[in-house]
Amino acid sequence: MTDYIDVPAEGGGLKAYRALPASGAGPVIVLLQEIFGINAHIREVADFYAAEGYVVLAPDLFRQFAPGIELGYDETGLAKAFDYYGKFDIDKAMADITATVRLARTLPEALGEGGRKQVAALGFCLGGKLAYLAAAQSGVDAAVAYYGVGIEKLPDFAGGITCPMVLHFGGLDHFTPPEVIAAIRARFATRPEVEIYVYPEAGHAFNRWGGAHYHKPSALMAQTRSLTLLRRVMGPHYDLSALWDKHCDYEFAARDVDATMSTMIAEPYVNHIPTMTGGFGYADLHRFYKNHFVFSNPADTKLVPISRTIGVDRVVDEMLFCFTHDREIDWMLPGIPPTGKYVEVPLVAIVHFRGDKLYNEHIYWDQAAVLVQIGVLDPAKVPAVAGRETAAKLLDPSLPSNTLMAKWAKSAP
Repeated sequence: MTDYIDVPAEGGGLKAYRALPASGAGPVIVLLQEIFGINAHIREVADFYAAEGYVVLAPDLFRQFAPGIELGYDETGLAKAFDYYGKFDIDKAMADITATVRLARTLPEALGEGGRKQVAALGFCLGGKLAYLAAAQSGVDAAVAYYGVGIEKLPDFAGGITCPMVLHFGGLDHFTPPEVIAAIRARFATRPEVEIYVYPEAGHAFNRWGGAHYHKPSALMAQTRSLTLLRRVMGPHYDLSALWDKHCDYEFAARDVDATMSTMIAEPYVNHIPTMTGGFGYADLHRFYKNHFVFSNPADTKLVPISRTIGVDRVVDEMLFCFTHDREIDWMLPGIPPTGKYVEVPLVAIVHFRGDKLYNEHIYWDQAAVLVQIGVLDPAKVPAVAGRETAAKLLDPSLPSNTLMAKWAKSAP
């Protein structure tokens, strides 16, 4: 659901790449490019936020040189990009951005909180600086700037920024060294609506997936923080708890593989951390669910909820996973014949959503505790291992602690 649309702007000829969510409508993000034009990566970013429920417009800000400029990240592309950057007219770009924001508020597919059509600016590198300026000049409802270069040189615009804003910086970015970030922090020290985050292990362009500078942990954390702002200001809001419950019902109650997959994005993945079982991509995961999970769980499988934490794009479920080992359980106990033993083990599921679909699951449990309970691992021969006691103490925290610590008695008063 992507195309290019015309944006009424001074001089004519301004086009914007448009990406629509699956629903066909949503709050609008005006996506502001790096110094490489509306290239494949920027279009991928637009598609990513469309999957999160937003209508995304990426105006061609390099049209002041020529329409449709797309540059790569090799030496030739980098040289051309810096040449364009040196000649880039900020005022012309801001006029184009403001025109795009104005158009966004008229689109039939534009939505927002309280019936008002809302628009945010989101930018990277050069686009980060432009998102900052859009917050001051273009009337956006929120702004997100990734490693905006030159923001520290624009102090006069700070007073004009009244919308919520998030600024992301890489701690190793030589374009924004610590003293620059400190100056920006000082500028907004009394402005709680402006959030500033620094990622110590990240450099410039840390969000450019597939690139040499991509730093996944920082990028994922920044994405969640960006979505937190966007959801709070503009929506859309999804009932992630209900979506996760439906997914689990299809897995464990209905035992319907296709219905389970229907709750997930087109190419999801699942990883059971202790055994590295699951799947990456639709075909692999469908095969796993069909042949090694949905129909491989014991008949008396039960999930006992302990706690649930719901974030803007994640659900963290803490539970007891209870079952009788009456068959080989490929995903949890691969290669171990059924023992007939009953097992209760604490299990944590970290479920990542993209919009209203599951993107991935990371599932954790103590494998040693399971092996002890089915009699495969002798706790007397392996120190620091417990069995069903781990589940019992999760339900009753008053049960004894430190029973595996021989030195515990020695520290008694």
